[in-house]
Amino acid sequence: MFSKNATVAEIITGGVMGKINKTKRSPLKDKPLRYPGQSLLQQRNDLFDSKILAPLVAAMMFTTLAGIEWLRYFRPSKPSPLAYTVLAFLAIAYFGYQSWKTLPQLKKMNQGIDGEKAVGQYLERLREDGYQVFHDVIGDGFNLDHVVIGPAGVFTVETKTWSKPDRGSPKIVFDGESIKSGYMKPNRDPLIQARAQSAWLRQLLEESTGKHYNVRPVIVFPGWFIESTKGANNKLWVLEPKALPKFLSNVPDLMPVEDIKLASYHLSRFVRSREKNNGGALL
Repeated sequence: MFSKNATVAEIITGGVMGKINKTKRSPLKDKPLRYPGQSLLQQRNDLFDSKILAPLVAAMMFTTLAGIEWLRYFRPSKPSPLAYTVLAFLAIAYFGYQSWKTLPQLKKMNQGIDGEKAVGQYLERLREDGYQVFHDVIGDGFNLDHVVIGPAGVFTVETKTWSKPDRGSPKIVFDGESIKSGYMKPNRDPLIQARAQSAWLRQLLEESTGKHYNVRPVIVFPGWFIESTKGANNKLWVLEPKALPKFLSNVPDLMPVEDIKLASYHLSRFVRSREKNNGGALL
């Protein structure tokens, strides 16, 4: 039964879908895994809807009302359109202010989405070498951009799509303890973020599989030249994405196939359970 507050559309679509679901079901056994940049894409869409689309709709609505009143103004009744005109100008001004303030954030998010997609597509090539790749793994209030599980171990990969300087060489220096760039100073320490993410995944896998996995954090900067004084022996890697396969090849095979499959299976079940709990239903 439908509630008293159900809309006509909900009643119609609910009834139709109910009849369909009685005779048909999805051919997909499980929900698909998340794609690169999905969390950031959702955040960008929410920001656009609340800061750009909503003010634009308000501006258009009051502008339309003002236009209607101006048309009525020329009729014999001659109502005053002044109030609607003032509201229209206020709505337009609000839309302009929100757009001016929000567009830089949207641009930064778009750049981050493109970076995560590019890195994700590059990491997919590792499957040929026996690696399993996961994207946008959601934790409690944060997400892992990418997770790579394979012969060399388990790796969390954090993508930082920093803007490059107009002039000079885009170089990042990593000394094992800090990341330095003469052009950009990060708002928060990416090393702390990456280490926290790897510790969370290590605990998750240990609790779900009963086995200890050594999870190495990796930070990649697409398009930047990375000068590292620690190399592959450091517990945390800071790389340009194309350097990751070489670093992986320098690590001896630590994980047997059985452990790779076990960790991948439990992580995939975790991702899918999160999707299910978030209310995503298969059609």
